[in-house]
Amino acid sequence: MLKVGLTGGIGAGKSEVSRLLVEQGAVLIDADRIAREVVAPGTAGLAAVVDAFGEGVLAEDGSLDRPRLGSIVFADAEKLAVLNSIVHPLVGARSHELEEAAAEDSVVVHDVPLLAENGLAPLYDLVIVVDASPETQLDRLVRLRGMTEEDARARMAAQATRDKRLEIADVVIDNDVPLEALRRRVRDVWADLVRRARGASE
Repeated sequence: MLKVGLTGGIGAGKSEVSRLLVEQGAVLIDADRIAREVVAPGTAGLAAVVDAFGEGVLAEDGSLDRPRLGSIVFADAEKLAVLNSIVHPLVGARSHELEEAAAEDSVVVHDVPLLAENGLAPLYDLVIVVDASPETQLDRLVRLRGMTEEDARARMAAQATRDKRLEIADVVIDNDVPLEALRRRVRDVWADLVRRARGASE
């Protein structure tokens, strides 16, 4: 098994690359998706979040009101740390379960937005960074996601710098290119990952 960490700045196109890797045969473990699952209605994770932050973080249907919780924790580092102490261990445990269930010769890709920020590179056999220029990121966030330029710049500034991400990269996928060029690059990277996975399982 080859454990791959996949990351990239907001708007760099990491989701597109993860989708293309899955098309090639990767087993995808998506940290964001798992983070939503572990605080779904009826879970121990949601109960712990409500214990910590009160019933006010629940929507009318009993699900987590993410914007409301976000407005509480992102303005207060201590509260964010409390939330992370609840959610991160649950995400880690579920990710481990999914990894254990994968076949021995699998290429398991962990899609981790904050890989660089949280110093997680040593957890993986290989780190892939999806890279795009800040201008490209800004354009995608404004044009495709409907953010204001101010909001987009703030979100970009809150993440690791481009240089910090590139420092931890074993493989860089340039996404300042047309989709067909990106597809070719991902196919080449996939061929290399499969070779490495075979070597690791022998």
